[in-house]
This record gives sequence, C-alpha cells and structure tokens, in this order.
Amino acid sequence: MAGARRKGRTVALQVLYEVDASGHPWEETLKRALEETGLSEQTKTLADGLVRGVVKNRVKLDGLIAAQAPAWPLGQMAAIDRNILRIAIYEIVLDNKAPPKVAINEAVELAKTFGSENLHKFVNGVLGSVLTAAKS
Repeated sequence: MAGARRKGRTVALQVLYEVDASGHPWEETLKRALEETGLSEQTKTLADGLVRGVVKNRVKLDGLIAAQAPAWPLGQMAAIDRNILRIAIYEIVLDNKAPPKVAINEAVELAKTFGSENLHKFVNGVLGSVLTAAKS
C-alpha cells in the first residue's frame, strides 16, 4: 500500500509542478495525468484529492511555508520544492488522512527523488516546524 500511496503523491507532485511551471490549467493537467497512468483507482483517488486540496488551499499553504521558511521567498523557491512542501503541509494540516510523520517521510523521499542534493533536509526542517506550530 505504501508504494501505491507514494505513486499517488508522485503523480500529484508532477501535476502540480507542471501547473506551477507552465501555467497549464490544473483540471486538464490532472485529467491527462490520471488517464496516462496505469494506477489503481485508489491511487488515482489519492492523487486527485491531493491536487484538488493543494489547489483549493494554496494561499493558506503558501502562507504556512512563508511563516516557517522566511529566508526562502516562495517566488525564489524552485517549483518542485514549493509543491513538495504544499502537498505535505496539506496532508499534515488540512487532510489528516495520513499520520503527520508519514506525510513528512513521504515528502522527504519525494525531495530525495526529485529535488536537489540537500532539499530533503530543508523539507524535513520546514515540515517539522509546521508540525510543531500546528500542535500549538
């Protein structure tokens, strides 16, 4: 199941990255991505929910990123970095379907796979701060 969930997060990240980097409409990008994958319905549902949740709550998510990483303005952050953080923060703060530690671990793994050499450390630090702030 963990592999299927990671695939769902990966598809969500790819969709959000494409939308962020190219300005393509998110609904069309999501539909195409889900049609092109050979994912199970459950995995497609996860990816769909993550993309919709991030798009719907982007302003709030970006505010949380800005509050926890003030030295890294969102506009200067790489699109992949922003979207890994948006997905994980959505899962931790708003979605509550995955335990926070799982959401953080999954984001760290996505950062190791798709990000720069040290992105996983940055992601872990920001998400740890988000989790601490969410608990207080």
